[in-house]
Amino acid sequence: MLYKSTRDSSLRLTSAEAIIKGISDEGGLFVPESIPQMSLDTIVSLGDKTYPERAAEIFKLFLDDMTDAEIRYCTDNAYSEKNFDHASVTELAELFEGTYVLELWHGPTCAFKDMALQILPYLLTTSMKKLGVDKKVVILVATSGDTGKAALEGFADVEGTSIMVFYPVDGVSAMQKKQMTTQSGKNVSVCAVKGNFDDCQNGVKAIFTDEAIKEKLSAKGRVFSSANSINWGRLAPQIIYYISAYADLVKNGSIKAGDPVNICVPTGNFGNILAAFYAKRMGLPVNKLICASNSNNVLTDFLTTGVYDRNRDFYTTVSPSMDILISSNLERLLYILTDGNDALIREWFGSLASKGRYEVNEDVKKKLSEEFAAGFADDEACKAEIKKVYDKYSYTLDTHTAVAVKVYEDYKTRTGDETRTIIASTASPYKFGTAVLEAITGSAPEDEFEKVDKLFEVSSFPVPASLAALKTKAVRFDKTVDRAEMADFVLETVEKI
Repeated sequence: MLYKSTRDSSLRLTSAEAIIKGISDEGGLFVPESIPQMSLDTIVSLGDKTYPERAAEIFKLFLDDMTDAEIRYCTDNAYSEKNFDHASVTELAELFEGTYVLELWHGPTCAFKDMALQILPYLLTTSMKKLGVDKKVVILVATSGDTGKAALEGFADVEGTSIMVFYPVDGVSAMQKKQMTTQSGKNVSVCAVKGNFDDCQNGVKAIFTDEAIKEKLSAKGRVFSSANSINWGRLAPQIIYYISAYADLVKNGSIKAGDPVNICVPTGNFGNILAAFYAKRMGLPVNKLICASNSNNVLTDFLTTGVYDRNRDFYTTVSPSMDILISSNLERLLYILTDGNDALIREWFGSLASKGRYEVNEDVKKKLSEEFAAGFADDEACKAEIKKVYDKYSYTLDTHTAVAVKVYEDYKTRTGDETRTIIASTASPYKFGTAVLEAITGSAPEDEFEKVDKLFEVSSFPVPASLAALKTKAVRFDKTVDRAEMADFVLETVEKI
C-alpha cells in the first residue's frame, strides 16, 4: 500500500514515510492509493476480538510495510488498560431504540482524539526505526481544544520526539486550557495564539512548508511532522472504531449482519466523519453519513450547495472543538470523489487560499448528496438538547455530542429515515462543565473543580481521574503570540525541548 499526495498524484510513499512526513511538500495530504476492502464476514468476526486485536487487523490493510509484530506492538501498547478506563476501550450506549451513542472519550484526556493520539507516537517511532531516521522529530499541532492535550499526552517524554501545541487564546474551554498548560514532560511546549483555530492551523501549515525554516531545523538534526489529522497516522486509527462498533452491534444482537447503519458525527476539521466515509468505502454497511456542525456551519452549507465559503462570521461557541472555518480533511474526500484529480484539488484549494471560497463541479455535488446529509445546531439548541436528553433518558451529553444528537433528530424528522444510527460521542461532559450544568440546572459554579463535583452529583458519571488530578497541577505554559510570531516561537523553543 503506497500513498499519494492530494496535490501531486505522481508521488508514491510508503505508510512509514507518509506518517513521518505528515504533509506533502506542496501542501497536499497523503491518501492511500487504493482503499482496501473488508468482507462482511471479516467485519463481523471482529466481534470476538479485543479492541487491540481489531485495530491490528485493520491496520494491516493500510500499513503493509510494517510487520504483524510491529503493528501488534503499537496496538497493544496504545489500547491498554493503563490508557483507557473502559475494558472495551470504547462504549456503546443505547440512547433510545435504534440510536446508539459511541463513547470515544474513555482515554487519558477524556476526548475522542485519544483514540488516535495514543497510538500515533508508536506508529511514528516504529516508522522512524524502519527507515533509519536519526533526526529528532518535532511535532507541531494546532488545536481547537482536544487534539492539543491528547497529542501532548501521547508524545510526552517519547524518545526522539518533541511537541509544540498552539491553541487560540480565547477559543478553548477553561478545562481544556488547564489540561494543556499544566502538561508534564521534558519535550513539550504549549503556546496561545491571538486569533482563532484557523489562524493556528494556517500558521502551522505555513511553518511546515517554509523551506528556510525546514533547513534551519535540519541543520539542528530535527525534522517536522504533525499530530493533526492532516497526518495519515492520525486518521487511520479513527476508521477502526466505526468498524468495531458495527461488529459490537451485530454481536449483541442489536442488528443483523449486513443491516445498514447511519453514522452521525459532530465535526469541524472533517477528519472524524471522513474516517467513517473510509470505513464505508472499505465495506462497512453504511446508509448515510450525517455531518453535524455548530454555528460555524461552513460544512453544512458546503454539503448542501457544493460551495465552500469561509468568508463569514466566526463564532466562539460552547462546542469549541468545532469552531473551525477551514476543514482540512475535506481535501482528502474531494480527491477521492474526483477520482484522484490533483489538478482540480490544486485549483479549488488554491482558490480557497486566495479568495476564501471554491465551488465543486456538478458530478461532485451529486456524489456529496448521495453520501452525506448535514445540519447544524447553535448554542441555544445545543443546550436545549442536553436538557432534553438528560430529562428524558437520564443521559448526560457533552456540548459536541449534543449538537450531533440534535442534528440527527432533525434529519430523522425531515427524512423519516428509521435506519439504526451510531452517533459519535466525542468528549466527556466534564470537559465542558459550564455549558452542561447551565443546560441542566440553569447555572454553574465559577470554580472549575466545583463544577466537576456538581456535575458528578447531576450525572453520576465517574469523575475521570485525569481531570480530578488537574486541581493541584501548576501552570507551566503561559505564553501568547501573534500568528506572525509562531515561526519565531518554534525556532526559539526547538533549542529547549
